Amino acid sequence: RNQIPYQWMDIDHSDEAKKLVQITGEAHPALPIVFFSDGIWLSDPVISALAEKIGLKTRAQLPFYDMVIVGAGPAGLAAAVYGGSEGLKTVIIERQAPGGQAGTSSKIENYLGFHQGISGADLTKRAVLQAQRFGVEIISPQEVVNVELDGQYRIVHLSDGSKLTCHVLFIATGVSYRKLDVPGMEQLTGAGVYYGAAMTEGALLRGENVYIVGGANSAGQAAMYFSHYARDVYMLVRGGGLSESMSQYLIDQIGATPNVHVLSFTQVIEVHGGEHLESITICSSETGAVQNVPTSALFIFIGALPLTDWLEGMVERDDKGYILSGLELVREGKRPKGWTLDRDPYLLETSVPGIFVAGDVRYRSVKRVASAVGEGAMAVQFVHQYLGGL
Repeated sequence: RNQIPYQWMDIDHSDEAKKLVQITGEAHPALPIVFFSDGIWLSDPVISALAEKIGLKTRAQLPFYDMVIVGAGPAGLAAAVYGGSEGLKTVIIERQAPGGQAGTSSKIENYLGFHQGISGADLTKRAVLQAQRFGVEIISPQEVVNVELDGQYRIVHLSDGSKLTCHVLFIATGVSYRKLDVPGMEQLTGAGVYYGAAMTEGALLRGENVYIVGGANSAGQAAMYFSHYARDVYMLVRGGGLSESMSQYLIDQIGATPNVHVLSFTQVIEVHGGEHLESITICSSETGAVQNVPTSALFIFIGALPLTDWLEGMVERDDKGYILSGLELVREGKRPKGWTLDRDPYLLETSVPGIFVAGDVRYRSVKRVASAVGEGAMAVQFVHQYLGGL
């Protein structure tokens, strides 16, 4: 997801992998082991050490920026491109990898200009290169843990203890997948059970039966992608069908793909396996029938929640954590509590002047890549208006 080329070897099936492990001189090294082209290897490295070794920037170059963007999904990358192109000193802080949920999508077919579709990884790579060409810094993996206000400045606290100061804080953190809470899930997550669709898994599932939980666009895109590799793909949907939450073009594609099957009123109630997923138990809420089916791959798309606890007490949010902005903050003609300016909040401005929000983390946003990009681009115009009033 960070656009770093690599080769994955399974020590249980690759003689070359076994030889590489012998080079370490360790009898029982902790897996995974990462080997680099300069001969150095790391055993079960922490993410920060791995990021530093492969050349990712984990620290900002400057102490002060015009705009600090939190989150490198479509909204954050769009804001970075427009901010950087218009001369704003801009840095993006990303806790995992650029692209957000869109970056994991196997194929996005309803994004303007790509009539044959484009993968989330390709779209992300283009956006990152575009932002960097305009001088935008991307810090990853790094996490924002707190924000404080100092007059017209916003001070951003990072997980490594460092701080960044800025005029404008731009929140584009998106959302994170909801967890499926059934017996066996915790120990098998990452070992046959996955949240989101990892494209790297496709070739490994050739001839297998794949199960997908969810009925929205991301689930449909995953089903179509895996249909090229798997023997059969089964979509487990709580409701009566796909029409309530999926775009019609995807519904049509699924209906025309013979090895994709939609099981309505069906949910997973347990997963089974030792070191890897071996089977799942599914239940029909319509008939009450319970069935155990063998599978080595279960992909889960059951909605998402915003990760905005770090903004507790800073900006106004709804009861689920989505951030309010613009006219949603003006109630009965009254501006939000603590508002210090003689104007209403701009369209994508939060309850704190100079803190903006865009994309899926925003209250009542449209959960589409194009809308997130549009909001990110549009918000920069309000950022200029805000800066012009300082």
